[in-house]
Amino acid sequence: MTRTTAVRAVLAVLVLLASLFIALTQSPRLGLDLQGGTRMVLQARDTAAAKADARATDRTIEVLRQRVDALGVAEPVLTRSGENRIVVELPDVQDPRRAAEVLGRTAQLTFHPVEAPPEGGTAGRRVLPDEHGRPVVLGAAALSGAGVRDAAARFDPQQGTGWQVALDFRGDAARDWAGLTGRAACHPVQDDRRRVAIVLDDKVISSPQVDPSVGCRSGIASGATRITGAFGAAEAKELALLIKGGALPVPVETVDQRTVGPTLGAAAISASARAAAVGALLTALFVTFVYRLFGALAAVALAAYGVISYAVLVALGVTLTLPGLAGFVLAIGMAVDANVLVLERAREEGPSRPRRSLRTIMATAFRKTRTAVADANATTLLAAGLLFLLGSGPVKGFGVTLAIGVAVSMFSALVVARALTDAAARFPFVDRFRTVSGVGRPGRVRTFLTRRGPRPMRTPRRWLAVSAVLVAVAVTGVLVRGLNLGVEFTGGRLVEYATARTVDADTARSAVATAGFPDAEVTTAGGTDVSVRGTGIDDDGAAAIGDALAGPGGGTATKVRDELIGPSMGEELRRNALIALGVAVVAQLVYLTARFRWTFATGCVVALVHDVVVVVGAFAWLGRPVDGVFLAALLTVIGYSVNDSVVVFDRVRELWRRDPRGALPDLADAAVLQTVPRTLNTGAGVLFILTALAVLGGGALADFSIALLVGVCVGTYSSVLTAVPTALLLESGRPAHPPAASDRPRTGASRRAARDNGTRDNGARV
Repeated sequence: MTRTTAVRAVLAVLVLLASLFIALTQSPRLGLDLQGGTRMVLQARDTAAAKADARATDRTIEVLRQRVDALGVAEPVLTRSGENRIVVELPDVQDPRRAAEVLGRTAQLTFHPVEAPPEGGTAGRRVLPDEHGRPVVLGAAALSGAGVRDAAARFDPQQGTGWQVALDFRGDAARDWAGLTGRAACHPVQDDRRRVAIVLDDKVISSPQVDPSVGCRSGIASGATRITGAFGAAEAKELALLIKGGALPVPVETVDQRTVGPTLGAAAISASARAAAVGALLTALFVTFVYRLFGALAAVALAAYGVISYAVLVALGVTLTLPGLAGFVLAIGMAVDANVLVLERAREEGPSRPRRSLRTIMATAFRKTRTAVADANATTLLAAGLLFLLGSGPVKGFGVTLAIGVAVSMFSALVVARALTDAAARFPFVDRFRTVSGVGRPGRVRTFLTRRGPRPMRTPRRWLAVSAVLVAVAVTGVLVRGLNLGVEFTGGRLVEYATARTVDADTARSAVATAGFPDAEVTTAGGTDVSVRGTGIDDDGAAAIGDALAGPGGGTATKVRDELIGPSMGEELRRNALIALGVAVVAQLVYLTARFRWTFATGCVVALVHDVVVVVGAFAWLGRPVDGVFLAALLTVIGYSVNDSVVVFDRVRELWRRDPRGALPDLADAAVLQTVPRTLNTGAGVLFILTALAVLGGGALADFSIALLVGVCVGTYSSVLTAVPTALLLESGRPAHPPAASDRPRTGASRRAARDNGTRDNGARV
């Protein structure tokens, strides 16, 4: 065993042991869509006195955190997003009305003098009911809650007052409080004007009288005040919480709210686990059947990939969301791509060099596929990075898991799988009987193509005409059927209920109309799942809809999902979705131009735009919802489509280096025929996973799986029969010349690689 092989083996064992330890001793961090709870996005707003900048938003987060902590919500998460948005995650809180109580009222807390009713009536004056329901006339606010340093409920039996609320003001607010109470103290005891009203969200939460011991004009100058009265413990604590938690530097409003019941999350986890197990098993069996011993070793590397990537997710504390879980499952299928690429290359090298050792053939295959693997995975990482940067909520989690999956798949293929194949290739039996290894023969698909010798690139315009027809059908679907945009892009509210008994669509619509929402869009799935989407549905309205559905639903209608998107948020998400797609196209074009030729890069980009349009058109014809999860699937299709195209163009580049004066259409034909077996086998591995997700993943993952199924099928076609013909047409008007000097081999290793690519290679040629 060489030193390099030993290093790979030791590194693979150490990483795998560490991953097993982490996987067995630590639990993953689940997102709210898997463990159940409420996620809200609050947006801070400017006022005449304060600007909603990053500093004010950070102070607001601290105030909100005090509210949440005081009410005992387990493991809440409050983070700032951008300059003026706050993301609040409340596990185990499924009732949005309770979530609003947890956060408290979002308006600023203010302190007002109470004035006498004017003789001419209260027109033009601010009149609110006090805590006992009696109307009081309020003067202008003397100070805001931002001046409250602390508020706490205390019990003082020695004073005989029982429970009280102690207030402490800071700096200038203490002087303002002294002035307010001093002016109130100038009025007789029991006069309303001797009261001070504490107002939160246009509601008087307390209006205590200034104590008789306080002198006129002197006020309470210490900055420390006690509010006494007939308080119980709960009342005193609630008042203290409202005063302390109401001191928001700036007002906030809810622009996004999502609630998921724990039953939906548990079902999604179990469904995804079943899909991962079944899909991975089918993929492993398929690879073993096609590539025999080395295929079985690739399946072992695939299992190692699953353990390592899961451990990385847990170790980094990545929040695992439902799309992220789907991304983890999908990456299992994509992880087999590098292994298939290497094994197919070995099938080309082996029969053409029967006298070379199997170990040398495998080393050559790994070396020659290195650039294709790197470029293909780089394009997927670009898509994952865009998901993280431009996505929101669960879509970010999908981008993170996809990026981790791509990185770990390269490690499993180039380190784990190579260590296993190097060790196996050293056995004399495996080297002598190469059919056992799976790379001793070209394979059925390669043999068929070599014998028939088709020339698919002889008439490139024919394939582009087929692609144009597919695009036309897709565009027609968008124009005729329209896109069923989800609430993420339109704004509004989507509420899903699970009923105990089957409810048909007409009965559900009638019940929702009875609840006061006749214009809401009502759909049913599986008989017991009812989705209601519309505008103007508040928390009380959602509760009323649930009560209305409970009757025909067998007495219960459990809310399993609740999404509220404000109109400004919906418009922003639509804009970000278009930006994400545009940036994805430009980023791929720039990267591929730098790595290949601008004609090749343009062919790749035309193919990926073709795939995006076809997938969107398919969803238009099917009437499926276009939401954030669909956007995640679409960007993944972009990465996958370019991945396939890169492999083909990498082979074209290699053949062009070998024969700089060769006709490009002939070289393209040879490259396509040599890479088709890899394309088909990789696509089959991914389809196993996606089919398992679509069948076993449940409704939550159905749309995601359908989008990717369509995208993988169309992407497999376009990467060969759209990208390559486009590049050939662009190259046809240019003078033939060899590749750029930067592409030519220069180093000793590159010269040896060039010799390996010489005329002794009798792979498929036209």
